[in-house]
Amino acid sequence: MQQPPKTLYLDDANNAVVILDQTRLPAEVTYVPLTTSEDVWCAIKDLLVRGAPAIGVTAALGLYVHMKRFVQEKNPETQAFFIEANRVGVYLDTSRPTAVNLQWATKVMRDAIAPYANQIEEETYNTKKSPAYAQPAVLLQILRDTAMQIFNDDINNNRSIGQHGATLLKPGMGILTHCNAGALATAGYGTALSPVYCAHEQGMPLRVYADETRHVLQGARLTAFELRTAGVDVTLLCDNMAATVMANGWVDIIFVGADRVAANGDTANKIGTLGVAILAKHYGIPFYVCAPFSTIDTTTPTGREIIIEERDPTEITDLWYAQPMAPAGVNVFNPSFDVTPAALITGYITEKGIVAPPF
Repeated sequence: MQQPPKTLYLDDANNAVVILDQTRLPAEVTYVPLTTSEDVWCAIKDLLVRGAPAIGVTAALGLYVHMKRFVQEKNPETQAFFIEANRVGVYLDTSRPTAVNLQWATKVMRDAIAPYANQIEEETYNTKKSPAYAQPAVLLQILRDTAMQIFNDDINNNRSIGQHGATLLKPGMGILTHCNAGALATAGYGTALSPVYCAHEQGMPLRVYADETRHVLQGARLTAFELRTAGVDVTLLCDNMAATVMANGWVDIIFVGADRVAANGDTANKIGTLGVAILAKHYGIPFYVCAPFSTIDTTTPTGREIIIEERDPTEITDLWYAQPMAPAGVNVFNPSFDVTPAALITGYITEKGIVAPPF
C-alpha cells in the first residue's frame, strides 16, 4: 500500500517543525518549516495543519522548537525557562478552541517539566544556584523527549484503532466517512480511516464513500486524495448526497473522527457529522467514532459545554470561487464543528478497544 505524504516531522538540525501545507492539496505537495511559536499558531489557525491529533503533535513539537531557540538566544535562568514554556503553551492553546488534543498536548509538555519547578526553589535557596537536573539544557531535553513520545504514541495508537476497527469489517462492505480523519489528520495512519487501511493491507476489498465536507472540503481535497494514493476504492460525494447513498443500501458502516468527546459521550466533529449520524439512525447503519483516549475530555460534562469554533464567513462566500458566490454583506453562519449526541453513536473505537453503551 502506497502511503500518503508525511503530515509533519521534526527537523532538529534546522530547529523547525516541518508540516505538509494541507491548504495546497491535492494539487501541490508542499512542506513548510515552522520555526517560531507564531508560525505554529498561524499554521494551526489557518488549517495548514489540521485534524485533532496532528494539531496536538504540532503544538508539542512547536513548544520544544520555541524553547530550544529561547535557550540558544537568551541563555535563560531556570525560572525564566519555566515562565516562557508556560507562556508559549497558553499561547498555542488559543489557536483553535475545539480540538481537545491541542490543550492536552501542551499540558503534557508542561507537566513533564513541572516537577522540577516545584523542587528547585528550596535547593536554589540553599545552594544559591539551580540544581544540575533543573538546568535549561536538561529541561529542554525533557521537552524534546516528551514531544517525540507524543508523536510516536499517536502513530502507534492510530494503528491500534485501525486493528480494532477492522474487526467490524467484511469484504465488500461500504463505508461512509465525513471530513478527513486519515493519515493527514494525524502523525500517521489516521483514526477513522485507520480501520480501512488495516483491512486494505489484509487484501480486503472495500468501498469508501467520502463526503466532500463543506466548508473547507477536507473530504474532497484530503480524504479522496489519500485514499486514492493508497489504492483504496473511494467515491466522492457532495454532503447532501449522503442520504441517497444510504437509501440505496450502499453504506454498511460509518466511521468518523472526533475533535472532542465529552464525559457523557457527546462528540464534537466537523460540521455535518450530526446530520450523518441522524441519517444513520434512520437507516439503521452503525455509526462509530474513531479517536484516541486523549480526545476524551472528562472535564467537559456534555456536548453543551464544548466551545464551537466559528470561522471566517468568506470560507463559504468566496474561498472556492473565481468570484463571490453570495450577495455582498449577506449574513453567514460558519461553525466549524457540530455535536453529535451519544445516543446516536453506536460505539467509540479507541487504541484500547471498542467502547459501546452502557459505559
